[in-house]
Amino acid sequence: MQEFVAEIVSIGRLRHRNLVSLLGYCRRKGELLLVYDYMPNGSLDKYLHDQPKTTLTWNQRFRVIKGVASGLLYLHEEWEQVVIHRDVKPSNVLIDGELNGRLGDFGLARLYNHGTDPQTTRIAGTLGYLAPEHARSGKSTTSTDVYAFGAFLLEVACGRRPVVANQDTILVDWVFSHWLSDALLDAKDPNLGTDYVAEEVELVLKLGLVCSHLEPEGRPSMRQVAQILEGYLPLPEISSFDISASGLTFKNRQGFSDFVLSYPFSTDKAFSYTSSIADSQLSGGRRSAITHSYDSLDFPKSNFG
Repeated sequence: MQEFVAEIVSIGRLRHRNLVSLLGYCRRKGELLLVYDYMPNGSLDKYLHDQPKTTLTWNQRFRVIKGVASGLLYLHEEWEQVVIHRDVKPSNVLIDGELNGRLGDFGLARLYNHGTDPQTTRIAGTLGYLAPEHARSGKSTTSTDVYAFGAFLLEVACGRRPVVANQDTILVDWVFSHWLSDALLDAKDPNLGTDYVAEEVELVLKLGLVCSHLEPEGRPSMRQVAQILEGYLPLPEISSFDISASGLTFKNRQGFSDFVLSYPFSTDKAFSYTSSIADSQLSGGRRSAITHSYDSLDFPKSNFG
C-alpha cells in the first residue's frame, strides 16, 4: 500500500497536454478514490462503438491518435521516471472541450527508474490489448504499452473492438487479411464516409499492424511511433513481415530497430491472439483498501468527500 500511494504521489506530478491530470485523492467509505480533471466530452470509446450519436471525423481521430502517442512518449522517455500505463485503450482516452485526446486512468500504471528493469509480474490490462509476452510472464514494459497502442490504432481507424465476445474474428488478423487482399482501406470505419485522407488512414492501419508485432524487438518505440505519425520517419513496408500460424514476424528475424537504423537521417535508433492468453485472469480493477492514514504525504487531497 505504501508503494501504491508513493506511485500516486509521483503520477500526480505528471503534466502533459495529452494526459488527464491527477488532482488528488480522497477517502470514502474505506475506499481510495483518485480525482482527475473533468473531461466534458467523455471517453473516446463512446464515439466508436454501439451506434454512436456523434461520430468523430477522420481529422479529429488522427489528432487524438497523435495526441495519445505524444502522451505515451512523455510517459516512457521524457519524464523523470519511466511510466508504463498498462491499460491503453479508447475507454481510457478522454476527450477535452477542444476535442483533444488525453490518456487517463493510471490505476494500473507502474513506475521505474530510467535504465532499470521493471519488476512487474502480475498480468494486468484488458483482453485484446495485452502483448503476448506480458500474458505469458506478467512482465510489463514500454513495449507492451506499444502493443496496446497498436490495438488502439486499429480500433480507432476501423471502429471495431480488438476482440469481440463469442466471435472468432481478431481485429489485427482481420486488418492484415485486408492488406493481403490489397484492400486495406476497406477495413476503415464505414462511419467515416468519404471524408478522410486515404494516406493517413493507410498509415494508421499499417502502423497498427507494426505495433502488433509478435516479438517485442519487432515493435517501434513510442518515439519512433510519434515520428512516423508526424512524417519524420518512414514506416517499414509490411512486405518485410512474414505471417504464420504463430503470428506476425519479420522475415529473417530483422527487428524494427534494424530497419530504422538503415535510414541515415533517423534520430532514434502480428500478433495473432493465442490460447496462452485466452484463459488468463485479467485485472481491470483498482486497488481500494485503506489501511492507514495518508495525512503525512506531500500530495493534495481533494475537497470531494
